[in-house]
Parts: sequence; C-alpha cells; structure tokens
Amino acid sequence: MRSETTHVQRPSRAGRNLPAAIVVGVSLGAVVIASLFFVKDFFVAVVVVALGVGMIEITRAFKTPGIQVPLLPVITGGSVMLIGAFYGGAETAAVAMALTVIGTLIWRLADGADGFVQDSSAGIFVLSYLPLMGVFVMLMLGEVDGHWRIVAFIVATVASDIGGYIAGVLFGKHPMAPTISPKKSWEGLVGSMVFGMIAGLLTVTYGLDGRWWVGLILGAVAVIMATLGDLSESLIKRDIGIKDMGDLLPGHGGLMDRLDSLIAVAPFAWLVLHYLVPA
Repeated sequence: MRSETTHVQRPSRAGRNLPAAIVVGVSLGAVVIASLFFVKDFFVAVVVVALGVGMIEITRAFKTPGIQVPLLPVITGGSVMLIGAFYGGAETAAVAMALTVIGTLIWRLADGADGFVQDSSAGIFVLSYLPLMGVFVMLMLGEVDGHWRIVAFIVATVASDIGGYIAGVLFGKHPMAPTISPKKSWEGLVGSMVFGMIAGLLTVTYGLDGRWWVGLILGAVAVIMATLGDLSESLIKRDIGIKDMGDLLPGHGGLMDRLDSLIAVAPFAWLVLHYLVPA
C-alpha cells in the first residue's frame, strides 16, 4: 500500500500566515499610495470605507458579551466627521461629533432603559476610537504637502510593526506584557524603535524637507503609540472574549487588527508634523 504524506501549512512563529500577510499588506499599501498621489478625494473615500468597516467589526465583536452598538448613527456621523474634517477643518468635525453623540443617545431611546448606558456608551466609544482618531489623518491630508505627511505617518507606523515582528521572531525572549499580548517582547520593541526612527528620519527629511531630528521624534512617537494602541486592542479583545476582530484580511485578521496602531499614532503624528514641520 502506498503511503501518502500530508503537508500542513504551519503558522509562523509570530502567529501569522506570512505570505498572505505580505500580499495583503503590499496590496493595501498600493491602494493608499495611488490614492494619495493621484486624487486626494479618493484617499478620503478609502479612509471613510476603512474606518466604516472597522466600526462594523467592532460592533459585531461587541455582540459577544451582549453589547448592542447603535451602529447606524455612529457610522453615519463618523463618516460625516471624516469628510467634514478634510473639507471644512477641525471645527466642522467637532460639530459633527457633538451632533452624532446626541443622535446616538436619541437613537438608542427607542430600545428602552435596559442596557441604555452600556449600549450608548459603547457607541460613543466606537465614535471616539475610530472616526475621532481618523479626523487627524484628514487634517494632515488637508495640508499643501498632506500626501507626504500621510506617507511619513503611515511608513513610520508600518516600519514599527515590521521591525517589531522581525526582532521578535529572531530575538524575542523577554515578554513585554505576557498577560495582555504574550507574543510581544522587549526585543521586539527595540526592533520597532530602530525601524520606526529610521523610517521617520527618511520620510521627514526627504519627503517633507524637514529637520532630521523631527523625523526621529516622529518615529519614536509612532513606535510608542503603535505599541500602546496594539496592546489596547488586545485588552479589548480579551475583555470581550475573541481572538481577532474579524477575518477580512488573510494573515492579518480583521481590518481593525491593522488599524489599531494607525489610529493610535494619528493624533500624535499630526501634533509633531503640524508644529515642527512647516507646510
């Protein structure tokens, strides 16, 4: 009798399907770069859709412990916030957010008192966690050199993720936060810092004609906030009892599993670039 050997594809040491993760990452990067440098309005649409998907993923995840996010007012108002920030500035986004908070509370009234605080609070949390952070991306985009500001912000954040992954796989021995994210190590954080600061230096110096030390600051801030953003999302998932926010992106999980770092970095990247790199 002829014996047959079945080959099972094993996940990488870091827990990802690496080939799929690379293909998806490169594809997303191509969409972002193309939209940034050809039509900024298309990039606005990309952000609105991406954060909309993220809000849907969180809403579905929150159903696990019985939390019902008022999705329609949150996703509608959040999209208006993002579009308003690009075309009308921070004041327009602030007004849109205030109206969305009120609209969320009013919308939830129809379902009665049971769970009102829980559900409406979750809706406001989702609004703050995604669209409010995304507003700072739109504010960066609105600058004359906004496309390069977005590139600097994204490249520094992605470089942090890549550096942490490589250093963690090769050298990771000392867990950073074992009760929150067992795969994160201090060695990975060092790799993130090296990659992130180099990426910040290069993009700020050559893309924005900024001072070299500003690039180092951007890179360091991106690494710190990306790490904290990733740990925060890990805590959210642990609290509600899920592994990933979704399964939309092969090798990555849900879209929120890729957005967690970017949304945490966005307001700080805007702060550094707005005040230290003249448009």
